[in-house]
Amino acid sequence: MSAAACEVAGPPHVPVLLDAILTMCAPVHGVWLDGTFGAGGHSRGLLDAGADRVIAVDRDPNVFEMAADWAEAYGSRLDLVEGTFSEMDRHANQDLDGVVLDLGVSSMQVDQAERGFSFLVDGPLDMRMSGSGRSAADIVGGVSETVLADILFHYGEERAARSIARAIANRRKDAPIETTHALARIVEAVLPRQKPGAIHPATRTFQALRIAVNDEFTQLACGLEAAERALRPGGWLAVVSFHSLEDRVVKRFFQERSGRGGRASRHQPEGPAREPCFVARNKAVFPSAAEVARNPRARSARLRLGRRTAATASPADRSRLGLPREILP
Repeated sequence: MSAAACEVAGPPHVPVLLDAILTMCAPVHGVWLDGTFGAGGHSRGLLDAGADRVIAVDRDPNVFEMAADWAEAYGSRLDLVEGTFSEMDRHANQDLDGVVLDLGVSSMQVDQAERGFSFLVDGPLDMRMSGSGRSAADIVGGVSETVLADILFHYGEERAARSIARAIANRRKDAPIETTHALARIVEAVLPRQKPGAIHPATRTFQALRIAVNDEFTQLACGLEAAERALRPGGWLAVVSFHSLEDRVVKRFFQERSGRGGRASRHQPEGPAREPCFVARNKAVFPSAAEVARNPRARSARLRLGRRTAATASPADRSRLGLPREILP
């Protein structure tokens, strides 16, 4: 989810574009995998719509504890698995009838100050989905000014990346930057005064750091490939993204895997012809005005769908997916 979602006050735990997924993939049956369980909204929707079983995967163990009060009602139809969706074929250990990936940060995570995802509530500068590994504070305090600027520019599309990185580097000389509000104030001091209706000045900075902390683009590329391996012929892959960088990767993956890859840029030759692994919908699906009114967090969401063919799965040509370059070792 884009960091913009962090500044939206809206109803919690509402699955985005669920009705569109259920309608376009109808009839829902067989075994599905929800690779981003979060608050469980998509898993519950799939089960209630007729899926025989849902394998629910999430790298955050806390989400399963929060689902305990309702998950038991589904019995063996709901299988909770701690892990990453990049390894979904291993977690499933069987052919799947459908895969849903909601690439947004769960509203539960955003609303928990101690997770450090939001600049609206003060908390430790963390942002780790799994609670392990390098935190946002570690990156802000430990990488060079040049690397930090690259993270902000390539992962957050922040045009003032160099100025913000310089301000952070100067401030950390005096004291560590360890809280969300401390970082947000530094960014606010660099960028022009916020215009009415504009996103918060720290939006892109927080998005970029979250992506870096959780290695989100590597996870996404691996997850799309894993879905191709795991889906049976006729199975659905539904991916909900929340910012242009994610959507670009998903769009190009479907183009490449459905035989419509063409060129990643005009400077590259066309890819070799191959048997399509997906039949993909050409255009993204956006939430209706009614859904956005009910759930403002959905306003930047878009859904892309593809249906698996019988072609043999193979690694995608990642040079054609529009992935931002890797920055951190």
